[in-house]
Amino acid sequence: MSGPVLAAAVVFPRGVPRKLAAMLDDSKKLTPDQRQDAFAALRRSTAEIAIAAASVAEIERLNILHAAMLAMNRAVRRLPIPPDLALVDGNFPPRLPCAVQCVVGGDGISLSIAAASIVAKVVRDRLMERLGRRYPGYFWHTNAGYGTAAHQQALERLGPTPHHRVGFGPVARQLI
Repeated sequence: MSGPVLAAAVVFPRGVPRKLAAMLDDSKKLTPDQRQDAFAALRRSTAEIAIAAASVAEIERLNILHAAMLAMNRAVRRLPIPPDLALVDGNFPPRLPCAVQCVVGGDGISLSIAAASIVAKVVRDRLMERLGRRYPGYFWHTNAGYGTAAHQQALERLGPTPHHRVGFGPVARQLI
C-alpha cells in the first residue's frame, strides 16, 4: 500500500561460503533477526550486490508488476560486471541486459535469489522505518507499509501521504 518497490541483484563470483549458504533462505521464512544477520554476512562477503527501486509514482504509472520489473532491470544494470544469466524468482521474465531464467519459488531454491530477496527486504524495511519516523501514525516501523489493520485505520484517520500508492483500494477510497 505504500513505499517504493525494491529489487536486488546478488552475484557470488567466488561461490557461496558454507556458513553464509546456511543463512540464506526465502526472506519471508526468516525472522527479522535472521534476515539482519544474513544481510550483514552478505555485506561482509565477496558477493556483488546491487539494489534499485521503482518509486510510488512509477508504480502508479506502470502497475506493481511492471514497476518491480523496472526495479529488477535497474538492479542488474548496477552490478559492477554484467552477468551472463539472471535467475529471477517467479514466472514472468523482466527485460534485462542478459539472459533470464525464471525460477518459480526461486527464493527457496536458489542461493542468489534468496540473497537478493533478503537484501531487498532488509533495505525496504529500513526505508519504511525511516519513513515511519517522518509519518509516525502509520506504524510503518512494524508493518513496512503493508495493509495491516492498524495501517488501514491510520489511513482512515490521517489520510494518505505522498508515499501511499493511490492505485490500491484502501488508499484510493481515501481520495474520493
